[in-house]
Amino acid sequence: MAVELREITRENFNECIGLKVGDDQKAFVSENVLSIAQARILAELEIRAVYSAKDMVGFVMYGLDTAVDRYFLVRLMIDKGSQRLGFGRWATEKVIEELRKQEACDAVYLYYVPENHAARTLYRSIGFEETGDVDEKSGEILMRYDFK
Repeated sequence: MAVELREITRENFNECIGLKVGDDQKAFVSENVLSIAQARILAELEIRAVYSAKDMVGFVMYGLDTAVDRYFLVRLMIDKGSQRLGFGRWATEKVIEELRKQEACDAVYLYYVPENHAARTLYRSIGFEETGDVDEKSGEILMRYDFK
């Protein structure tokens, strides 16, 4: 099953902001409309809808954090009706492929909420490793996927 990352457009905007995670995940993932607004202000961040064939199944936000000069997978969300089908893995791998094209990018970073065991398991299975760093404000744990 092929997964594509596609632009957010006028035609798919409402569908994108209508995607929702399960109630047990709401504390872990921001609403897509907030992420889209943030990407409008922070031009170095890319936003994409995750598609399987013609169906939108999720959303990602990724790019360069200029404050620390690192490339991040900032957001990953898969709609509650499309979870546990492999879309999160495929979307993460697509983001890694996109960031690998950046000449200055030698690794991809992300933060996850410690209580989000599913996210930790997914990211570790792809090859992300915990760095030992924890965000002082949020308590989120930093992970790194090294291209070397």
